[in-house]
Amino acid sequence: MTAPLRGLLAADPVVATSGVALFADALRDQAVPVTDAGWHPPMPGTEDALARVMADPRREDANATAVARMTAAEATLVDVAPASEALGLERGTFLHAGPPITWERASGPLRGALIGAVLLEGLAETAEDAEQRLAAGEFELEPCHHRGAVGPMAGVVSPSMWTYVLRDEVHDNTSWCSLNEGLGKVLRYGAYGPEVVERLRWMGDVLGPILRQAVRSTGPIDIRAIVAQMLQMGDEGHNRNRAGSLMLLRELLPGMITADASSADVAEAVRFSGANEHFFLNLGMPACKLATLAAEGIPGSSVVTTMARNGTDFGIRVSGTGDRWFTGPANTPQGLFLGDYGPEDANPDIGDSAITETGGIGGFAMAAAPAIVRFVGGDVPFALAATRRMYEVTVGEHPVYQVPVLGFRGTPVGIDVTKVVRTGELPQINTGMAGRVAGTGQVGAGLVTPPEQCFTQAVEALAEAVLR
Repeated sequence: MTAPLRGLLAADPVVATSGVALFADALRDQAVPVTDAGWHPPMPGTEDALARVMADPRREDANATAVARMTAAEATLVDVAPASEALGLERGTFLHAGPPITWERASGPLRGALIGAVLLEGLAETAEDAEQRLAAGEFELEPCHHRGAVGPMAGVVSPSMWTYVLRDEVHDNTSWCSLNEGLGKVLRYGAYGPEVVERLRWMGDVLGPILRQAVRSTGPIDIRAIVAQMLQMGDEGHNRNRAGSLMLLRELLPGMITADASSADVAEAVRFSGANEHFFLNLGMPACKLATLAAEGIPGSSVVTTMARNGTDFGIRVSGTGDRWFTGPANTPQGLFLGDYGPEDANPDIGDSAITETGGIGGFAMAAAPAIVRFVGGDVPFALAATRRMYEVTVGEHPVYQVPVLGFRGTPVGIDVTKVVRTGELPQINTGMAGRVAGTGQVGAGLVTPPEQCFTQAVEALAEAVLR
């Protein structure tokens, strides 16, 4: 800029660049301040479909309706009951996490969890017998999501397992999730040894009935209110649930200690629940499921209502395309490992727990829980940046779930597949890592994103559904 022209300006010019970094680098070399705009071309091959969906006159209002329903949804714990009672789950039917899958394609941790569940139900005497019967197709496998339920990691639910029952009276929806087993060698991570099955039987015989008495005696518990508060206390609701677990136990404790059970059983139930830092996870998940259930089936909406993984495939569902799954190969999380485990021991991404991100917490609320990086990897600046990035791919901000360090800004909510495809920014997920080999259990925790195919397929399906 020439000196005369510069003199006409009231202040030094501000330079913003987008795209090729060469221009920004050349200016910086001359000591010119530059602001980079985070622009990327749409995902390859999506231009025509994306343009068609973006031009759909229904989309903006439909997405606003979807997010309004999500953020208005209640989540109240009303009961605890066996899956056979709560879900009508039949003997020989097993629910699992993620989109539909067969035994032949099932991952190691999902196979291990199914073996353990068959043993728990007394449908086989040995692990070898259980595996043979599963391979022969003698049992029915069905995604938890197909029954409005969710399951962490392998997500296997069998008829005798006890579940939390949550209600959203605003939209007349119910969701369910099994009780949390704690960490280590547990069924949800694919372990199925005698100690795993014994713990599950104790949970069915002792813990479940005590929790049911506690819920029924103390009255319904507002789970959404706990989620809102735990975000103010350093939890993000997926891999960090310390504050949420303690608040839940505070609500349940009066009913637990007065339950009709032996003092030894009550003491062990309280000890087990209090020592389990993920005690609350299995209530936060169905709470988020209730929010996304409220947003389902809105014509023209490009908001994601399900993200789930079975250890082989990652799948999403979108409001405007109903129950249809869009899938791609599950990525393997990157993060921190337990003991001597390493990347070669980790199975690809698994679990329904990504419903937390779908509902606006978990990886989308990392800024509320910077300490989470000590569990999943990364650093504090990454945690803050991760939440900020998610505003770019969502429709709105949650009025109840807020992030203190961002000036109590609402968490990003309502993943829009058109924004994901247009920006190339994939949803950020915090997750545990299951061992690749059946029976191993947990090997670590880390960060992962979905495969692009899920979102490009969804945009193409939405384009086909645009009114002509």
